[in-house]
Amino acid sequence: MCYFERMKSKISITLSPDIVSYLDRIAGQDGNRSGVVEKALRDYMNWKAREARDRRDQRILNENARSLNEEAEEVLSYQVEV
Repeated sequence: MCYFERMKSKISITLSPDIVSYLDRIAGQDGNRSGVVEKALRDYMNWKAREARDRRDQRILNENARSLNEEAEEVLSYQVEV
């Protein structure tokens, strides 16, 4: 990890009082709101990336479904019933 990856940027956000209250409960004694928000955002971004990857994979499967099904049927035709 390089130096610039460890630097933090200060931002300002506005949250509903109920969210702030819950955030404070999660942050606990140390009161590290930033850490909780950063982890939540990282989890959310990872989820969105997985979602995009899954959509891409599904599109690829759909585009190739006919040839994949034909190939599967051909392989199954070689199986011998016992």
